[in-house]
Order: sequence, then structure tokens, then C-alpha cells
Amino acid sequence: MTTATGLDLRHYTHEDLPRIRQTLLDVHADAYTDRLDDPFVQRFPWFVDHWGGNPGFSCVIGYDGEEPVGYAYGAPATPGREWWREFLDPAPEASRTFALSELMMRPRWRRTGASRLLHHGLLAKHDEDLAVLSVDVRRPKVQALYESWGYRKVGEQQPFADSPLFAVMLAELPLPD
Repeated sequence: MTTATGLDLRHYTHEDLPRIRQTLLDVHADAYTDRLDDPFVQRFPWFVDHWGGNPGFSCVIGYDGEEPVGYAYGAPATPGREWWREFLDPAPEASRTFALSELMMRPRWRRTGASRLLHHGLLAKHDEDLAVLSVDVRRPKVQALYESWGYRKVGEQQPFADSPLFAVMLAELPLPD
């Protein structure tokens, strides 16, 4: 596949998690096939359940026919608990934030434009003022991709003892086309 223009974007909510959970796990396993022995990567099912348990959970899965090629998911941040604010002084007045937890692509679908379609398709269903995400600082090309979509790095954090160091990235919504 060379382009992602024909993808079918399917939207899901918290209520759909039991039906889509295995698809999320399968795509993740394919994306991380070379790092499945990493303890942090092995904890991914916990993260799926944690985010999927949020009543505001929102997910977009892209399909080529019936083959899932990738997904994006997250949830609105709890008002008053926008953790990213600690990195900015002053923080933006806008506070309604969508937290993008995962954007995952099967390897053969990378560099096709599919990740942008999934990302933008997810955020198009939300009316928050800002979007926040974290990206492994060892992945500068991924960080540059997010910057090309309108994000800016505002800090770094290691949220778990076994996690990588992440760049905290923030974007004003709606994103430019």
C-alpha cells in the first residue's frame, strides 16, 4: 500500500472496548514485534483497559477492507487536572484538553499518510481547545511528524519508572489543514 486515501475510518467509544480490545492489542503487537520483551511494552493491555475504562474514551481504527491498519485513541482530560500545565508559565487560558494516548500503525502502513488520517479523524470528533500527547524522545522523526501537524514540545517527563522519557507535546485545536 502506498497511500492511505481509501481507508475506512471507524469510530468507537467506551462502550465498544470489549469488541475492539483484541484489535488494538493485535495492531500493537505487530507494531512492536521487535520489542515484545520490553516490560513497558508488555504492559500495553493495562493501558488499553485504563483508557478504555474512561467514559470519554474515543477511538478511530483505520481499515483497508477488513484489515485494521492502525488506530488512534484518547479521552478528554479531567477539567482542572491538565497535567501538561506544569510545563508552561503562563499556561494558555484555554483548558479543555483532549489527551491523545496512542497512535499506532502497522509497519507496512507507516509513511503512507494513514497516521495523519487517523489522528485528524479522531480529533475532528472533539471540540476541546487543546490536544496533548507524549512521544518517546528517542523517536525524533515521530516528534517532527507531530510538529508538522501543529504540535510543539513543551517539556519532558518519565511517567513510569520503566517507561521511556517522553517529550510532552501540545497543540491548539482545531489543527491547521
